[in-house]
Amino acid sequence: MARIRLRNTMTRKVDDFVPLDERNVRMYVCGPTVYDRAHLGNARPVVVFDVLFRLLRHVYGEAAVTYVRNFTDVDDKINAKAAETGRPIRDITDETIQWYHADMDALGALRPTAEPRATEWIPAMVAMIEGLIAGGHAYAAQGHVLFRVRSFAAYGALSGRSVDDMIAGARVEVAPYKEDPMDFVLWKPSTGGQPGWESPWGFGRPGWHIECSAMSDGLLWEAMQDRLSPQALAAPHVFDIHGGGIDLQFPHHENEVAQSCCAHGASDPATGFARYWLHNEMLLVEGRKMSKSLGNFFTVRELLDKGIPGEVIRYVFLMTHYSRPMDWTAEKAREAEGVLRRWRGLVEGIEPSTSPAPAVLEALADDLNTAGALAALHGLASAGDHAGLKASAGMLGLLGDGMGEWLAGADLAPLAGRLAGLRAQAMVAKDFSAVDAMKAALIAAGVEVRMSKAGVELVPGAGFDAEKLKDI
Repeated sequence: MARIRLRNTMTRKVDDFVPLDERNVRMYVCGPTVYDRAHLGNARPVVVFDVLFRLLRHVYGEAAVTYVRNFTDVDDKINAKAAETGRPIRDITDETIQWYHADMDALGALRPTAEPRATEWIPAMVAMIEGLIAGGHAYAAQGHVLFRVRSFAAYGALSGRSVDDMIAGARVEVAPYKEDPMDFVLWKPSTGGQPGWESPWGFGRPGWHIECSAMSDGLLWEAMQDRLSPQALAAPHVFDIHGGGIDLQFPHHENEVAQSCCAHGASDPATGFARYWLHNEMLLVEGRKMSKSLGNFFTVRELLDKGIPGEVIRYVFLMTHYSRPMDWTAEKAREAEGVLRRWRGLVEGIEPSTSPAPAVLEALADDLNTAGALAALHGLASAGDHAGLKASAGMLGLLGDGMGEWLAGADLAPLAGRLAGLRAQAMVAKDFSAVDAMKAALIAAGVEVRMSKAGVELVPGAGFDAEKLKDI
């Protein structure tokens, strides 16, 4: 069994991954707030944790891994979208979830084991909040319920900052009903047309942070107790991996740790909730932070509609380690397209080998070293191990049979025959102008033209555009 090592945000180290129960490996990743299309930055954690999901399934078995990723479908941004458009909230969230699935499917991401919606877990959130109040960790004030941050001595362990430093270095809204500036909302009142539910504190809705604590506990502990090992049962309410983007580390994940540990009587944040915390770094576009004001803001769908295949987007993501900022550039996309075209040409009609290559598995087990895994794939391609290339690429979600539709129209054999015929005529007539013209047209369409004594070979390259072949 491969030894997996993961960069654990909580310990600040790359730790050996040892699940509580090898038959029931459990992972929770924070999902999207569903009010609009997923942008390129939203897609990065999807690909990162999809690779981890694939690795865990390979090592422990597909049935042994439970992966939960939530949908936040109650949020002020959703409310604002409903007010702006006049559409029912449920219509907006249903449509956005459909968009999200379509876009992430296009990137080759496997669907998680469970995708709970926050609105389906309101009773569990209310129950958790009631428990926090009973334990002295939360209090009700003016229709709100707030978590009492200073009641959890280890608050700040995940982000590595003290409460006083957080207050000094941040702009914290100090509402009149707060006991302390750092206290955060667990429940808030709903008025007018805002969505809400009846609760002991009046008609209202949950705060953002409580939903992930309730859903992860419900799906990765409460619903699984009848199948967990004695060792896992000895660590109640604890699961293996919690992940998300680095932007969620504080305050969202820090608050999750605090409220979950307090709800279940745990004092150690490193062992009382999630045992391994993984965070992917942010995304840049052409070296700059993605921003609408800079004109470099892209949704996944916009890139797909521009003709950039989902497999190409995925490859670009995999070129950079998840713990480092990833820079999306047009040049990287062209490079990825060229590589994937060559690889797909090599594996066409090939049955994959029964197991991925050891070098690929070793790279992925080493803290998801996807760049190292891609280098190993290049080695397999160079060595002529095309069956191994196909099987190993599958570990990264590449070269799958359902991901190659973007190569449609790339049958260049007839054109290669025509060019060979022109070359034969030119050699007799000593006039190569027709050959040069056809070569120029092919190159303009993104085709690599390889001519030798053995014949003519045409290979789709980076920037290949089948539409441009119609006029040749």
